[in-house]
Amino acid sequence: MTADPRSLNAWRRAGYRLLPGEGFSYLLHLRPAEWPIMTAHTALGFALATGLLPVLSGAHLGTLAWALVVWVVFLNGGTLAINSVFDRDEGDIGYLLAPPPPPRHLFAFSFGLLAAGQALAFTLPAGYAAAYAICFALSLAYSVPPLRFKAVAGVDWVINMWGFGTITPYAGWAATGRPLDLVHGLVLVGFCPLFAALYPLTQIYQFEEDQRRGDRTLALILGMRRSLVVAIAAAVLSFAFFAAAAAIGHVRWWAALGLAIALGAWLRVLAPWYSGHASWTAAQHERGFYAALAAWAVTDVAVLVAFAL
Repeated sequence: MTADPRSLNAWRRAGYRLLPGEGFSYLLHLRPAEWPIMTAHTALGFALATGLLPVLSGAHLGTLAWALVVWVVFLNGGTLAINSVFDRDEGDIGYLLAPPPPPRHLFAFSFGLLAAGQALAFTLPAGYAAAYAICFALSLAYSVPPLRFKAVAGVDWVINMWGFGTITPYAGWAATGRPLDLVHGLVLVGFCPLFAALYPLTQIYQFEEDQRRGDRTLALILGMRRSLVVAIAAAVLSFAFFAAAAAIGHVRWWAALGLAIALGAWLRVLAPWYSGHASWTAAQHERGFYAALAAWAVTDVAVLVAFAL
């Protein structure tokens, strides 16, 4: 941990000059470094509904932009900030290196952001507003005592695999108002086990932090080796859903090849990690997590090519 998180780099120093006091800390705890990832995953659902080319041409741009702002900034930002209130991490956390101490009113700020987002979600189709409401409730149950399901191994996993994995791209789909069909439903469900694969990887490099707080996370319960076994099995299951959707949807061979390449990207990350985990440092485990995020990005591209062109 750096002695002063406010002076970590030139960007941090400039931010605190622009927003003095605790102002910039509020923004950092929204973890904007994750926004591109959340934006891409939400927009994927939108593109699956409308087709990729209309999105790239700018069609429906206003609806997409509004849906992304509400979901990414209000819901996701508020969720991560409210998580910071109760975690009070000192070491690096996902999408935020050297986090500053949570500001005094971070809970009120983050809860207000979540609630405002729910009100704004009702400006979009009912499916989107319902998805937001579900994730709003899950966010509170995940982080806030007395439930604090983040500290209950297995429950934390289920919340995240459905909330981020499937409901997030569904929200993008629902923003279009289009009914969900079987093929695309299988694709969205396929992202549930894919996030089940990713989630333990977010915890492996935080073992010491979670042990210090007394949180019994999934990765701590399973241990590193079994966490990686679970990640590999869940990734393979995810691509079984994608393969079923591809078969029912009669995707072309080159699109199916793209899905196979994406699976290979995951195995390229997870297989060496599994074989070498016993000797890896925390920094290596953290790099493994970000490599898995890159494999996720490859998967998003492969899914778009297979099911949105």
